Formats: sequence, structure tokens, C-alpha cells
Amino acid sequence: MYRKGHLGVSLLVFAPIGYTLAELGAPELAALTGGVMLWLVMLPDVDHRLPMIEHRGPTHSLAFAALIGGVGAALGVGAELVLGGTAESVGVGLALPAVGFAIGALTVIAHLIGDTLTPAGVNYLWPLSSRTFSVSLARASNPWANSGLFGLGLVVTAGWVAVTAGVI
Repeated sequence: MYRKGHLGVSLLVFAPIGYTLAELGAPELAALTGGVMLWLVMLPDVDHRLPMIEHRGPTHSLAFAALIGGVGAALGVGAELVLGGTAESVGVGLALPAVGFAIGALTVIAHLIGDTLTPAGVNYLWPLSSRTFSVSLARASNPWANSGLFGLGLVVTAGWVAVTAGVI
């Protein structure tokens, strides 16, 4: 997928999480989660700029999702220290390191889901296996697929926002 398609998949992954957080009384956390996921949606494609790393190799794996989740957890620990050094929760009974891990890992997983829709697929189990997983729905360059995913992500996200805001 291209950026537009990845943004759409990220919105689709985020939608049930954002809705749940908003319904639990943490709309700020929902907004932060969505913003971070959209900001970092293309992070796995950093491999295009790394000369020794093949595209859809290590950065397109569950191991990379765990690594980025770990970075998010570390940022959560730092945020807790800044906020008082306690296991400060974010209003829904979740510690900031857990929230950071989830946001980081889900951001990468959303990207992987988008690339799984393409014929090239993704090696989720790198370095344990060389097997790629693909549903071969559309080529990464397909403008209809990219725009369709983006539009669907926007509609689903706008839908839960409208429901939680009482518009629907």
C-alpha cells in the first residue's frame, strides 16, 4: 500500500480503540492514540532509507512491532516519572507504559495489515521464518485500493466520533 492506503488501514485499526477509549471517558487519550498512529503510520517503510535492510524485511515483522511497542512503553515510563513517578493512569485504569506499548505496536501492525493486502505480502514471523503472508487483494500502487481504504477509514472513524458526540 501507499501512504493513503496505510492511513486508511490505520484509521480502521484505530476506530474501535478510539471509540472504546472515548466511551470509557478518555477522549483525549483517543485523540492522542489516533494522532500518533497516523503520524507514525509509515515508520516500517524506513527500510527504504536503510541501505543494508531489505524492503518488507525486519521492519515489516511482529518483532519490529514489539520493538516499537517497547519504545512506546519506555516513553510511557518517562511520562510517568515526569507526572510524579507513580503508576499514573490515564483515566481508564491503564498505566502509561502499557498505553505506550499498545500504541507503538498497533501502529506497526496497522501498516503490516495494509501490506498484507498486496501480492508481495509481509513476513510477520521474521527472523523465525521466511514465509510471507498475503491475501493478494490489490497491488500496492492501486489507486482505487488506496483511496478506498482511506475513505473507508475516514467514514468509520467519523462514525464513532459522531456516535460518541451524540450526533447520531
